[in-house]
Amino acid sequence: MFNKSFFLVFISLLVFSCKTESKKSAENIEDRSHTSEEIKNKSKIRKQIDTIGFAQYGWQMDSLINRISAEDKTKNNIANKAAISPHDDYKYAAGLYYKTLKGIKAKTIVLIGVAHKARNFELQDKLVFGSFDAWKAPYGNIKISGFRDSLVSKLAKETYVVHDSMVQTEHSLEAITPFLQYKNKEVEIIPILIPYMKFEDMQQFSSQLSDALAVLMKSNNLNYGEDLAVVISTDAVHYGDEDWGGSDMAPFGANEEGNTKAKQKDEQILKDWLSGSLLEENIEKFAKTTVKYPDYKEYDWVWCGRYSVPFGLLTANKLNQKLNAKNLNGNSLDYRSSIHNPHLKVEDIGLGTTAPANEHHWVGYVGVLYQ
Repeated sequence: MFNKSFFLVFISLLVFSCKTESKKSAENIEDRSHTSEEIKNKSKIRKQIDTIGFAQYGWQMDSLINRISAEDKTKNNIANKAAISPHDDYKYAAGLYYKTLKGIKAKTIVLIGVAHKARNFELQDKLVFGSFDAWKAPYGNIKISGFRDSLVSKLAKETYVVHDSMVQTEHSLEAITPFLQYKNKEVEIIPILIPYMKFEDMQQFSSQLSDALAVLMKSNNLNYGEDLAVVISTDAVHYGDEDWGGSDMAPFGANEEGNTKAKQKDEQILKDWLSGSLLEENIEKFAKTTVKYPDYKEYDWVWCGRYSVPFGLLTANKLNQKLNAKNLNGNSLDYRSSIHNPHLKVEDIGLGTTAPANEHHWVGYVGVLYQ
C-alpha cells in the first residue's frame, strides 16, 4: 500500500537542500532537446538547475558585473592557488563572488563542491565525479578538462563514485562557474562533490587526490595558480528560526543580539582556522566545529561546506606541499551575509531569490584566497 508519510518525508528532503537550505529551482532537471552541435558531437552536457538565483545568459552576467561595486573590482595581479567562494543567490552575494574569484586566473579549475542531496542518493564516504563532457553556462558550454579522467584513473576505486544524477541536481558549483567563465572564456573544470565524510577519510582521500594532481601537473608542466587552481564552494552559517524546514537554527536567538553573536562566531572561525598559514590541525578544528562528531552526518554549526571546505583545503595545501614544500597562506577578503550587506537589484534582468533574507532567516558568506 502507498505510504503517504514516506512520500511526504521524501518530498521534504528534495525541497530542503542544505539540511535546511531552501527552494533551489528544479526547473532545468528535465531533459531538453540537445542542439544539433551537441548531437553531432554526442556530447553529454550538464544542464543548469538554478535559473532563479544564478545567471544563465551572457547578457545577464554582463549586467550583473556592471552593478557590482567598484570596491569589489580592485585589481588582483596575483594568480592565487586556491579560493573559498560562496554559492548563494547573486542578489545577496555577487560582489563577494567577484572579489574572490578575480584572484583565480588559471585555465584549469578543480572545483570542490557540496553534495546537498547526498542523503537522497545514499552517498557517503566517497568523492563524487560526473561523466559529463561539458556544463551549460552563460557564455556557452564549459568544457570538462581532459585531466579529469586521468585524475580518476590514478585514484583507488574505493575512494570515488561516478554519479551523474548527484552532479546534475547540485547547485553549489554552477553558482561559481559563470564568474570563472566571465574572466576566461576558455576555462576548463574538474568538478568534485564531497558528501558525508569522516575527517580521517578526508585526510586519506586528499592525499590520494593531491598525489594524482601533482603527477599530472609535473608531467604536463603546469604551474600551481597560473595553470591550475582549486576553488572550494560553501556558504557560511545558515541562521534563523523560520523557513528552515521546521528547524530552529538560531541558538543565540533570532533577534539583533542573537544575529550579531552568530556573525561574530563565523568571523572568529574565518580568522582562526581559515586564514593565515594553513595548518592541518586548524582544518580539523573547523571540521569538528561544523560537524557533530562522532555522528559525522549531523551539523553542529551549520555551514553547508562542512565537508567541502576541509577536504578542499587539505587537498589544496597538500598539493602545495608536494610542489613547493610549504603550506598555503590564506588571505580573508571579507565576511558578509544576506542581511548584513546591501543587495543588488537583479529582478529586471530575470533573476531573483530562492530564500528570504531577514533576521529570522539568513546565510553568511566568506571569501578567502590562498597563495
